[in-house]
Amino acid sequence: MVRPVTTTHDGQNGPQPHVGPDPQGEPQAHPYRHPAAGWGAAKSVGKVLMREGALVDGPRAIMRMNHENGGFDCPGCAWPDDTKGLHLDICENGIKHVTWEMTPKRVGRDFFAAHSVTELSGWSDFDLEDQGRLTEPMVYDPESDHYVPIGWHDAFETVGRALRELDSPNQAAFYTSGRLGNEATFLYQLMARELGTNNLPDCSNMCHEASGRALTASLGTGKGTVDLKDWEATDALFIMGVNAASNAPRMLTALAEAYRRGAQIVHINPLVEAAATRTIVPHDFTDMALFKSTRTSTLNLQPRIGGDMALLRGVAKAILEQARTDPRALDQVFLDRHTEGFDAYRALCEATSWAEIERQSGVDRDDILKTARVYRDADRSIVSWCLGVSQHEHGVDTVREIVNLLLLRGNLGREGAGPSPVRGHSNVQGNRTCGIDHRPTETFLERLAEVCAIDPPHEHGLDTVGTIQAMHRGEVKVFVGMGGNFALAAPDTPYTYEALRTCDLTVQVSTKLNRSHLVHGRRALILPCLGRTEKDQQRHGVQRISVEDSMSMVHLSLGMKRPASPHLLSEPAVIAGMARAALPDSSTPWEWYIEDYDRIRDTMAQVLDGFEDFNRRVRLPLGFRIKQPARELVFLTPSGRAEFSTAPLPDVVPAPGTLALGTMRSHDQWNTTIYSDNDRYRGIENLRTLVFMNKDDMRERGLAEFDPVDITSTAKDGTRRHLDGYLAIPYDIPRGCAAGYMPEMNVLCAIGDFSTQSDQPLMKHVKVTIEPSA
Repeated sequence: MVRPVTTTHDGQNGPQPHVGPDPQGEPQAHPYRHPAAGWGAAKSVGKVLMREGALVDGPRAIMRMNHENGGFDCPGCAWPDDTKGLHLDICENGIKHVTWEMTPKRVGRDFFAAHSVTELSGWSDFDLEDQGRLTEPMVYDPESDHYVPIGWHDAFETVGRALRELDSPNQAAFYTSGRLGNEATFLYQLMARELGTNNLPDCSNMCHEASGRALTASLGTGKGTVDLKDWEATDALFIMGVNAASNAPRMLTALAEAYRRGAQIVHINPLVEAAATRTIVPHDFTDMALFKSTRTSTLNLQPRIGGDMALLRGVAKAILEQARTDPRALDQVFLDRHTEGFDAYRALCEATSWAEIERQSGVDRDDILKTARVYRDADRSIVSWCLGVSQHEHGVDTVREIVNLLLLRGNLGREGAGPSPVRGHSNVQGNRTCGIDHRPTETFLERLAEVCAIDPPHEHGLDTVGTIQAMHRGEVKVFVGMGGNFALAAPDTPYTYEALRTCDLTVQVSTKLNRSHLVHGRRALILPCLGRTEKDQQRHGVQRISVEDSMSMVHLSLGMKRPASPHLLSEPAVIAGMARAALPDSSTPWEWYIEDYDRIRDTMAQVLDGFEDFNRRVRLPLGFRIKQPARELVFLTPSGRAEFSTAPLPDVVPAPGTLALGTMRSHDQWNTTIYSDNDRYRGIENLRTLVFMNKDDMRERGLAEFDPVDITSTAKDGTRRHLDGYLAIPYDIPRGCAAGYMPEMNVLCAIGDFSTQSDQPLMKHVKVTIEPSA
């Protein structure tokens, strides 16, 4: 059995909470050689439905999820809905997510009366969430160390009084995860800005901030330019830093279809994940019956952690070298008409040696040339990426290098071509579109002031890391979290815990009990809200919310199930209640908005570019796509053209004796929610406290499979953090690299170790040493 895990933070010892459920047996590790999805996913879904007691509601939800007429949007990933009217546009993880929300278990006043916060703090995070749905507002009572019931009016007044009494509105911060719908998002940012702050940290600050900043610099828009129809028309897909089978499982359908029609599919990732091999798509009933799998790749490359930029530079260098004898290798007309800085980029590629490219990427020149040939032979190419690219010091430069490569052959502004970031959480992109941005544009603020008759602040606010640091210094006194599990999702776990505990008030708007309710300020509120699957009944009837997927499609979502408790409020209603209490003299019609969400959308249509005629367009089949200027070859950059980047290659080769460690999810996990201690696609059972290592790195350290090891990270400021007693697992990963699960390994990422380009924590590139446990 795995022995208890401890963590050291700047010399202070303390327990590291166990995240997953108690293991059901001895740890096991064995190669996974089966197709992704298929019968393994079907079996997993059956177990989930049985475990959650959802044998009736579960299948009903499956038939309503991701449907354009009267269905609700999956609260999991942000992959677009099928464009061909598929009736089972679902996946294993989406069903897990929905049934986890639809559980019949309840957490009410009797539960909190029976368990103190001190007691609950010793529970695993799995056990906390497994208790079920929260049913009524609760307030922390420090004398008894219990949460006790509080009415909604008093809860709102507690928040309002705390905000009104601040010396400055910048002493408050308003966080959101990606689950918040567009209408709630708009009201949330409106409340914060009417109060007078742009302190609007969000999960994008930890995930895709680099992508948005890079695309804005290169193309003038912070989003990808392709949609699902482009995926269906492209000749070549380059998938970078994505574990699609777990993080965006519905992508498997697109990959299988692309392979069947002859498209080339290149996966670029330090680990060859299950989605990069083959799949059986569960709604392909014939394939399921015949156990017939389809390949999902034509080439797999394994760069070292952080080596993606060098690999891309190598592909570009090969294309430019070929262009010396074959001008068709470049789209010179496109380059001349639509780009700026090509000559400087070409000179940079020529000056970068193949030896340096191989050294930094960790990929042989021959394999890079194979990739270049795929790119050269494809008339239309898409490059898609996720956190394996963005959560690095040089994440912005790497995404800009993706754009550089696309520009060389004019892979922009035409069908089947362009950049395609993969957002990991439903509506995280919509949050940013609808105003959750600590660095809002002047154009947006001016429009907001005009339409909503407020005077919004213009100075930049705090992002996620900045908020944690400001809380730690005592400068942010009120923290409001809309969804998510901030305490576990953030970096440097002990530091984040300390920061939250310095607050005068922490407010968590949630559906289930989690760690963030137990790591709280001097005063604390738990405000329970409706889930995505539940009916939202307001004065003018059942309401729909809208969400935006990762390809800029906006569509409606309608809950189907009776709420878990009559005391739950919708997220817009919770926000409006807090706003009215905090801003008693506000002229904003908060209550009027909540009666009918069409009214919120009408206001949004006046404020947000691309949302004109919102209420009509969002009711069209599949909703509508927000217009992307770069898709039409309109570039809102200083030059008015797509701009090449000429960043030098970073040195990502680990120093002798050190490894580059990347954190990631297991398959049976969604963000900080852990469903089991298994990771089917990586062949792991009954274990989360592990580290995947190259077998030669293990041999060099005298390690065998399941040997306990101590992991030490060294931060930029020289401080060290430790995880002790983890088990070493040999895995197909490049030499000098290691990987393990978040949130357990978040403790290794120091609060000061964030990218100077994007301010993102360096979750995918932690410098560590690994030694046998004493």
